[in-house]
Amino acid sequence: MIVTARDGCRLAARIEGPEGAPALVLAHGLGMDMTLWDAVMPLLPGDIRVLRYDLRGHGNSDAPAAPYSMGQMISDAEVVLEAHDLTDTVFAGLSLGGMVAQGLAIKRLDLVRGLVLANTAAKIGTPKLWEERIAAIRRAGIAAQADAVLDRWLGRDARHGPVAARARRVLTGTSVEGYVGGCAAVSGTDFWTPTSGLRLPALGLAGAEDRSTPPDLMRETVALIPGARFEILRRAGHLAPAERPDEWAAQVTSFLRAIGHAGAAGAAP
Repeated sequence: MIVTARDGCRLAARIEGPEGAPALVLAHGLGMDMTLWDAVMPLLPGDIRVLRYDLRGHGNSDAPAAPYSMGQMISDAEVVLEAHDLTDTVFAGLSLGGMVAQGLAIKRLDLVRGLVLANTAAKIGTPKLWEERIAAIRRAGIAAQADAVLDRWLGRDARHGPVAARARRVLTGTSVEGYVGGCAAVSGTDFWTPTSGLRLPALGLAGAEDRSTPPDLMRETVALIPGARFEILRRAGHLAPAERPDEWAAQVTSFLRAIGHAGAAGAAP
């Protein structure tokens, strides 16, 4: 399905699962697309709907000229959920997608009743770091940075093999405008104060070997939300849903059942 954002950007989305069931929304990170979730899809409860979409500038969504703002990214999420008539979702976001998740919950609690914050933070890096990365990508392209990016992202078990190959393919296939647009959105975002005002069920999932959003940074973010649960996935990096899909899906399923968003005995499809 193609959903048109408020500024005309076309966003690719896919929804699966029973009509009218509680919904889980999955938002990927910078330089990835909705295929990040392929390995976890068959492991999630069969009694929920799962909506995936490609962030602007990524996958099969349009890539308007950079920069993008976090406000645009949050507005995109609103439009995608509204186009599918979804409210009271659990919104799971990884990295950049996790920042979108926080921003959407801050803005639209009617759309979000629970959060899964994966490999993300309320603030990631510094404007100077992101300015340097944008300049490097503009100068030499994404492929020239791929080795360094994947080294930060992947845990030791995934650095060679199919997960790394797929991540490299998606990363290097991302348009320069889309990637630097996403960098700009992250650079301009600081949710430390607004996220601390959230009062809703939340699960934080960190990768023990994530060098992009390390566990300590994630722990500080999750601790901003009273009562939130925090788990570290061992031998996982920044792309934990692809690296450790069984463990990632098990943690999310347990959370969904604990808050009544999936049946206690919901079997995987």
